[in-house]
Amino acid sequence: MNLANRITTVRIFLIPLIVFFLLYSSKYYMHLMAALIFGIASLTDIIDGYIARNRNQITTLGKLLDPIADKLLTSSALISLVDLQKAPAWIVVLIIGRDFCIDGLRSIAATQGLVIQASTLAKYKTVFEIIAILLLILAGANQEIIYFYNAGLGLIFFTAVISVISGVQYFSDFRKSLDLSVGK
Repeated sequence: MNLANRITTVRIFLIPLIVFFLLYSSKYYMHLMAALIFGIASLTDIIDGYIARNRNQITTLGKLLDPIADKLLTSSALISLVDLQKAPAWIVVLIIGRDFCIDGLRSIAATQGLVIQASTLAKYKTVFEIIAILLLILAGANQEIIYFYNAGLGLIFFTAVISVISGVQYFSDFRKSLDLSVGK
């Protein structure tokens, strides 16, 4: 296993710590620990991709593991925030549901010999989602920091809107790709 894939694996192993610190303690410093670990785990996504590209270590395992690690990280944090009543369940279902649909779409595309790359809008969605999660976790650390909660809630709403728009974009692009490949 190369370095990039090891870093991705570390991201996966950090997830239970984040959930533990969020759900099994009401101490503010535990939420701070969860935010710190979530932030580090989120940064590993950038780091492993950078290493894989610059060291020419892109592997099939990495292509499979990286998006799974991303979805596990954000989904676990979002579900934990719903449990803590820091994020609306319907928004979390919308965001996670969109992610599953896009992953399914990518699987179908692969059977047709098509590759669906991450769109620029989807990359922005991920950035906003991570920042929103961090803000909502930090809001749990100190109830007095209402600004974090309001900003996080606003950003998670915005993330949901971007999720829907980018999801529609993916399906539209996939349909066009299918039409082009059938027309050959």
